[in-house]
Amino acid sequence: MTDIRKGDYRPTQREPYMNARQLAYFRTKLLAWRESLLLASHQTLTKMTLGSTAHPDPTDRAAEESDAFLELRTRDRYRKLIAKIDNALKRIEHGTYGYCKDTGEPIGIRRLEARPVAEFCLEAQAQHEKEESLRRK
Repeated sequence: MTDIRKGDYRPTQREPYMNARQLAYFRTKLLAWRESLLLASHQTLTKMTLGSTAHPDPTDRAAEESDAFLELRTRDRYRKLIAKIDNALKRIEHGTYGYCKDTGEPIGIRRLEARPVAEFCLEAQAQHEKEESLRRK
């Protein structure tokens, strides 16, 4: 038996969809992704806490503030992504992971490999995006 943590296993279309092995694979993948995002956020906080210096030159100060703003924006995206990861982990626990929230159809292994937090199949996702673009107009 291959060890999912070592990366020896990859889900395939030939096996039953969302079997225990696939669920364990995606759970491990999501947890590792979550951990790397949390680590990056912690590193940013440490860097911003320790690295802040007073710059007499307004250009240097502006550059540092701009860098800090971009870093905080990135970390805000990470925060939102961590929430999506947590929701995906809950769906694994509830047995709904891998199935479209709108149609109940399988999302598909390839889509989940590319976007493990996906909640919708391609057709439903396209419809949501279309509706979203109409609301913005």
